[in-house]
Amino acid sequence: MTGSLVVVGTGPGRAELMTPATAAAVARATDLVGYGPYLDRIPATRPDQCRHASDNRVELDRARHALSLAAAGRHVAVVSGGDPGVFAMAAAVFEAVEAGDPVWRTLDIRVEPGVTAMLAAAAEVGAPLGGDFCAISLSDNLKAWTTIERRLAAAAEADFVIALYNPASKARPHQLGDALELLRSKKKAETPVLFIRAAGTTDTKVVATTLGVADASVADMRTLVIIGASTTRQVGRWIYTPRGEREVS
Repeated sequence: MTGSLVVVGTGPGRAELMTPATAAAVARATDLVGYGPYLDRIPATRPDQCRHASDNRVELDRARHALSLAAAGRHVAVVSGGDPGVFAMAAAVFEAVEAGDPVWRTLDIRVEPGVTAMLAAAAEVGAPLGGDFCAISLSDNLKAWTTIERRLAAAAEADFVIALYNPASKARPHQLGDALELLRSKKKAETPVLFIRAAGTTDTKVVATTLGVADASVADMRTLVIIGASTTRQVGRWIYTPRGEREVS
Protein backbone atom coordinates (compact mmCIF):
# COMPACT_ATOMS: atom_id res chain seq x y z
CA MET A 1 0.00 0.00 0.00
CA THR A 2 1.56 3.27 -1.13
CA GLY A 3 -1.16 5.64 0.03
CA SER A 4 -1.70 7.15 3.47
CA LEU A 5 -4.34 8.94 5.48
CA VAL A 6 -3.93 11.48 8.26
CA VAL A 7 -6.82 12.98 10.22
CA VAL A 8 -6.07 16.54 11.26
CA GLY A 9 -7.69 19.22 13.40
CA THR A 10 -7.45 22.83 12.27
CA GLY A 11 -8.12 24.18 15.77
CA PRO A 12 -10.91 26.57 16.70
CA GLY A 13 -10.40 29.15 13.97
CA ARG A 14 -7.36 31.40 14.08
CA ALA A 15 -4.56 30.24 11.80
CA GLU A 16 -1.97 30.50 14.59
CA LEU A 17 -3.94 27.94 16.63
CA MET A 18 -3.36 25.26 14.00
CA THR A 19 -0.40 23.13 15.11
CA PRO A 20 2.77 23.02 12.98
CA ALA A 21 2.36 19.25 12.67
CA THR A 22 -1.12 19.70 11.22
CA ALA A 23 0.06 22.39 8.81
CA ALA A 24 2.87 20.10 7.62
CA ALA A 25 0.49 17.16 7.15
CA VAL A 26 -1.88 19.32 5.11
CA ALA A 27 0.99 20.60 2.97
CA ARG A 28 2.14 17.04 2.19
CA ALA A 29 -1.31 15.76 1.22
CA THR A 30 -2.32 15.18 -2.38
CA ASP A 31 -5.99 15.30 -1.36
CA LEU A 32 -7.90 17.20 1.31
CA VAL A 33 -11.25 15.74 2.39
CA GLY A 34 -13.62 17.55 4.74
CA TYR A 35 -16.63 19.68 5.51
CA GLY A 36 -16.57 22.68 3.20
CA PRO A 37 -16.17 25.49 5.78
CA TYR A 38 -13.26 23.65 7.42
CA LEU A 39 -11.50 23.24 4.09
CA ASP A 40 -12.01 26.95 3.48
CA ARG A 41 -9.81 27.69 6.50
CA ILE A 42 -6.83 26.16 4.73
CA PRO A 43 -5.09 28.36 2.15
CA ALA A 44 -4.03 26.80 -1.14
CA THR A 45 -0.40 25.68 -0.86
CA ARG A 46 0.17 23.68 -4.06
CA PRO A 47 -1.57 23.60 -7.44
CA ASP A 48 -1.78 19.81 -7.68
CA GLN A 49 -3.70 19.36 -4.41
CA CYS A 50 -7.31 18.17 -4.81
CA ARG A 51 -10.06 19.28 -2.43
CA HIS A 52 -13.11 17.11 -1.77
CA ALA A 53 -15.73 19.15 0.12
CA SER A 54 -18.95 17.69 1.49
CA ASP A 55 -21.87 18.51 3.76
CA ASN A 56 -21.68 18.32 7.55
CA ARG A 57 -23.93 15.27 7.98
CA VAL A 58 -22.13 12.74 5.81
CA GLU A 59 -19.19 11.87 8.06
CA LEU A 60 -19.12 8.14 7.24
CA ASP A 61 -19.44 8.75 3.49
CA ARG A 62 -16.61 11.27 3.76
CA ALA A 63 -14.47 8.78 5.69
CA ARG A 64 -15.10 6.01 3.14
CA HIS A 65 -14.20 8.33 0.28
CA ALA A 66 -10.95 9.32 2.01
CA LEU A 67 -10.05 5.69 2.68
CA SER A 68 -10.74 4.74 -0.92
CA LEU A 69 -8.45 7.52 -2.12
CA ALA A 70 -5.70 6.37 0.24
CA ALA A 71 -6.12 2.75 -0.89
CA ALA A 72 -5.66 3.97 -4.47
CA GLY A 73 -2.28 5.43 -3.55
CA ARG A 74 -3.18 9.02 -2.66
CA HIS A 75 -1.87 10.85 0.41
CA VAL A 76 -5.04 12.08 2.07
CA ALA A 77 -5.65 14.57 4.86
CA VAL A 78 -9.12 14.36 6.41
CA VAL A 79 -9.80 17.80 7.84
CA SER A 80 -11.77 18.47 11.04
CA GLY A 81 -12.22 21.62 13.03
CA GLY A 82 -10.87 21.69 16.57
CA ASP A 83 -9.39 18.32 17.54
CA PRO A 84 -10.25 15.46 15.16
CA GLY A 85 -10.63 13.00 18.02
CA VAL A 86 -13.31 14.95 19.93
CA PHE A 87 -16.80 14.48 18.43
CA ALA A 88 -15.16 14.63 15.00
CA MET A 89 -13.71 12.80 12.03
CA ALA A 90 -11.13 10.50 13.62
CA ALA A 91 -13.83 8.27 15.11
CA ALA A 92 -15.74 8.29 11.81
CA VAL A 93 -12.62 7.13 9.95
CA PHE A 94 -12.03 4.21 12.31
CA GLU A 95 -15.73 3.31 12.27
CA ALA A 96 -15.51 3.11 8.48
CA VAL A 97 -12.33 1.02 8.73
CA GLU A 98 -14.04 -1.43 11.09
CA ALA A 99 -17.04 -1.98 8.82
CA GLY A 100 -15.39 -1.54 5.42
CA ASP A 101 -12.89 -3.07 3.03
CA PRO A 102 -10.36 -5.24 4.91
CA VAL A 103 -7.64 -3.60 2.83
CA TRP A 104 -8.26 -0.35 4.73
CA ARG A 105 -6.89 -1.96 7.91
CA THR A 106 -3.46 -2.18 6.26
CA LEU A 107 -3.30 1.54 5.42
CA ASP A 108 -0.91 3.99 7.02
CA ILE A 109 -3.41 5.97 9.14
CA ARG A 110 -2.43 8.64 11.66
CA VAL A 111 -4.22 11.27 13.75
CA GLU A 112 -2.73 14.71 14.37
CA PRO A 113 -4.28 16.44 17.42
CA GLY A 114 -5.64 19.96 17.42
CA VAL A 115 -7.00 22.52 19.88
CA THR A 116 -10.55 21.44 20.68
CA ALA A 117 -13.39 23.87 21.37
CA MET A 118 -13.59 23.35 25.13
CA LEU A 119 -9.90 24.19 25.56
CA ALA A 120 -10.15 27.31 23.42
CA ALA A 121 -13.32 28.33 25.26
CA ALA A 122 -11.81 27.76 28.70
CA ALA A 123 -8.79 29.86 27.79
CA GLU A 124 -11.06 32.82 26.99
CA VAL A 125 -12.31 33.02 30.59
CA GLY A 126 -9.53 31.63 32.79
CA ALA A 127 -9.36 28.00 33.89
CA PRO A 128 -12.86 26.58 34.39
CA LEU A 129 -11.58 23.12 33.44
CA GLY A 130 -8.85 23.24 36.08
CA GLY A 131 -10.45 20.45 38.11
CA ASP A 132 -12.14 17.24 36.99
CA PHE A 133 -14.39 17.77 33.97
CA CYS A 134 -16.23 15.91 31.24
CA ALA A 135 -17.50 16.67 27.74
CA ILE A 136 -20.99 15.78 26.50
CA SER A 137 -22.48 16.41 23.07
CA LEU A 138 -26.13 17.42 23.07
CA SER A 139 -26.61 16.22 19.51
CA ASP A 140 -28.95 13.25 19.31
CA ASN A 141 -28.21 12.51 15.66
CA LEU A 142 -26.18 9.45 16.64
CA LYS A 143 -27.50 8.60 20.10
CA ALA A 144 -30.80 8.77 21.95
CA TRP A 145 -31.79 11.83 23.96
CA THR A 146 -32.45 9.53 26.93
CA THR A 147 -28.76 8.54 26.81
CA ILE A 148 -27.77 12.20 26.89
CA GLU A 149 -30.06 12.85 29.86
CA ARG A 150 -28.59 9.90 31.75
CA ARG A 151 -25.05 11.14 31.18
CA LEU A 152 -25.92 14.71 32.17
CA ALA A 153 -27.48 13.49 35.41
CA ALA A 154 -24.48 11.28 36.20
CA ALA A 155 -22.01 14.10 35.51
CA ALA A 156 -23.99 16.49 37.70
CA GLU A 157 -24.22 13.97 40.55
CA ALA A 158 -20.44 13.45 40.34
CA ASP A 159 -19.90 17.24 40.45
CA PHE A 160 -17.88 17.42 37.24
CA VAL A 161 -17.47 20.64 35.34
CA ILE A 162 -19.42 19.88 32.15
CA ALA A 163 -18.48 21.12 28.68
CA LEU A 164 -21.47 20.92 26.36
CA TYR A 165 -20.77 20.51 22.66
CA ASN A 166 -23.39 20.96 19.91
CA PRO A 167 -25.79 22.76 22.26
CA ALA A 168 -28.32 23.99 19.71
CA SER A 169 -29.29 23.99 16.06
CA LYS A 170 -32.34 24.78 13.95
CA ALA A 171 -33.30 21.11 14.11
CA ARG A 172 -32.76 20.95 17.91
CA PRO A 173 -33.87 24.31 19.33
CA HIS A 174 -35.17 22.95 22.64
CA GLN A 175 -32.50 20.55 23.83
CA LEU A 176 -30.16 22.95 25.59
CA GLY A 177 -33.14 24.30 27.53
CA ASP A 178 -34.11 20.77 28.49
CA ALA A 179 -30.53 20.04 29.55
CA LEU A 180 -30.36 23.17 31.72
CA GLU A 181 -33.64 22.24 33.40
CA LEU A 182 -32.30 18.79 34.20
CA LEU A 183 -29.08 20.25 35.61
CA ARG A 184 -31.07 22.72 37.76
CA SER A 185 -32.56 19.72 39.54
CA LYS A 186 -29.05 18.45 40.38
CA LYS A 187 -26.93 21.58 40.92
CA LYS A 188 -27.29 24.82 42.86
CA ALA A 189 -28.79 27.86 41.16
CA GLU A 190 -25.59 29.89 41.68
CA THR A 191 -23.47 27.38 39.71
CA PRO A 192 -21.47 29.36 37.10
CA VAL A 193 -22.51 28.89 33.49
CA LEU A 194 -20.45 30.17 30.55
CA PHE A 195 -21.59 30.59 26.96
CA ILE A 196 -18.50 31.05 24.79
CA ARG A 197 -19.26 31.64 21.13
CA ALA A 198 -16.61 31.34 18.39
CA ALA A 199 -13.81 30.67 20.88
CA GLY A 200 -10.33 31.10 19.49
CA THR A 201 -11.44 33.51 16.76
CA THR A 202 -11.62 37.29 16.42
CA ASP A 203 -15.40 37.04 16.85
CA THR A 204 -15.36 35.49 20.33
CA LYS A 205 -18.23 36.45 22.60
CA VAL A 206 -18.57 35.38 26.24
CA VAL A 207 -21.72 35.43 28.38
CA ALA A 208 -21.11 34.58 32.05
CA THR A 209 -24.19 33.80 34.12
CA THR A 210 -25.51 31.27 36.63
CA LEU A 211 -27.51 28.09 36.24
CA GLY A 212 -30.58 29.56 37.87
CA VAL A 213 -31.03 32.23 35.20
CA ALA A 214 -29.09 30.84 32.22
CA ASP A 215 -30.94 31.51 28.96
CA ALA A 216 -30.59 28.72 26.40
CA SER A 217 -31.45 31.07 23.53
CA VAL A 218 -27.99 32.64 23.88
CA ALA A 219 -26.38 29.54 22.31
CA ASP A 220 -26.05 28.35 18.74
CA MET A 221 -23.90 25.67 17.07
CA ARG A 222 -20.79 27.85 17.37
CA THR A 223 -21.23 28.09 21.14
CA LEU A 224 -19.49 25.96 23.74
CA VAL A 225 -21.33 25.88 27.08
CA ILE A 226 -19.46 25.24 30.32
CA ILE A 227 -21.39 24.33 33.47
CA GLY A 228 -19.29 24.78 36.60
CA ALA A 229 -18.76 22.43 39.53
CA SER A 230 -19.57 23.31 43.13
CA THR A 231 -15.98 24.54 43.52
CA THR A 232 -15.90 26.74 40.39
CA ARG A 233 -15.44 30.37 41.35
CA GLN A 234 -14.80 33.86 40.00
CA VAL A 235 -11.72 35.95 40.72
CA GLY A 236 -12.00 39.40 39.17
CA ARG A 237 -12.90 38.85 35.55
CA TRP A 238 -11.59 35.27 35.54
CA ILE A 239 -13.42 32.05 36.30
CA TYR A 240 -11.57 28.96 37.43
CA THR A 241 -12.04 25.60 39.11
CA PRO A 242 -9.44 24.70 41.78
CA ARG A 243 -7.47 21.53 41.18
CA GLY A 244 -8.30 20.06 44.57
CA GLU A 245 -11.11 19.85 47.10
CA ARG A 246 -9.47 21.99 49.77
CA GLU A 247 -10.85 25.47 50.21
CA VAL A 248 -8.64 28.20 48.81
CA SER A 249 -7.81 30.76 51.52
